[in-house]
Amino acid sequence: MVTIDLRTEIKEFLSSRRARIAPERAGLPAYGSNRRVKGLRREEVALLAGVSVDYYVRMERGGLAGASDGVLDALAVALQLDEAERDHLFDLARQSGSPRSPRRRRPTETVRPALQQVLEAMTDAPAWICNSRYDVLATNQLARALYSPVLAEARRPANTARFVYLDPASAQTFFVDYDRIARDVAAKLRLEAGRTPHDEDLIALVGELSTQSELFRQRWASQDVRLHRSGRKRLHHPVVGRLDLDVESMELPADPGLRLNVYTAPVGTAAADGLALLASWAAGQEKSAAETQTLT
Repeated sequence: MVTIDLRTEIKEFLSSRRARIAPERAGLPAYGSNRRVKGLRREEVALLAGVSVDYYVRMERGGLAGASDGVLDALAVALQLDEAERDHLFDLARQSGSPRSPRRRRPTETVRPALQQVLEAMTDAPAWICNSRYDVLATNQLARALYSPVLAEARRPANTARFVYLDPASAQTFFVDYDRIARDVAAKLRLEAGRTPHDEDLIALVGELSTQSELFRQRWASQDVRLHRSGRKRLHHPVVGRLDLDVESMELPADPGLRLNVYTAPVGTAAADGLALLASWAAGQEKSAAETQTLT
C-alpha cells in the first residue's frame, strides 16, 4: 500500500515549486547561463523569504513543524504560490505539527435524507454529492442520466477518479477536455492528501491509481494542487451529444468532507436544450425501469 510520508511530501513540493522559478522572474540576477540548479537556489529562496539558509534547508528537508504563519506566508510569497499551493503548504505544516500516531479520518460515506431531498428537488439541473476522494454518494435523476458513463461500473460507490484514470477510453470520449480533467483530478487528490495524510481510504485510492495508471503516476509526481470550485465542463453524452455546462462545487458545512456539485446551462443555449432532452430521456428510462421492477 502507498503511504503518504509528510517529510517526503514537503521536500518534493517545495523543491518542485522552487525549480519552476527563474531568478529573473523573482527579481534576482541570473549570473550567466551556466547555473547547475534549475530555478532558484535554496539560498535565493531563503533570501526572498527573509530566513536563514540553514532554516530554509531544514524546511525543504521536511521540517515544517513549528514554522509560524508569518514564515509560511513569506515562503509562499517567495515561491510565488497560488491560493491552492499556499493552502497546501499550510496543510503540510499543520500536519507536521500534529501527533505522529495515525489519525483515522474517514470522509462521510452516506448522505442524510434531507440532502437527498434537496437533490431530488433540483429537477432542471444535474446535481450530485461526493466526498473528497471523488466517491459519488448521491445523485438526482438528471445527474444519474448525465453521469451514466461514470456510473456504468458496477463497483459502488462509483468514483470519478477511477473512471478518469482506469477507464481512459470511456473517459476520453465522455470528457471533451480529458487532459485538463485528468490533471485537475490528480491535483485535487494531492491537495486532499496534504489535509488528511492518514486517511486510509485515500491512501488506498492513490495506491490503486498509481499501480494501474502511468498517467496518474506522472500527474501525481508533478506535485500540482488545485481547489474545488466553479468552472466549465464540456461533455459528450452518449444520448444527447455535446453539452457545455457551468459547474458550481460547494462545500456542505453541516457535512464536513462532502461537496454539492451542480451543473447548469444558460437559457436558450444548445446545452440548455440538451439538458431538457436528457431530462426527458431520463424520466422515460426510470419509468421503464420501475415498470419492469413491478412486473418482476
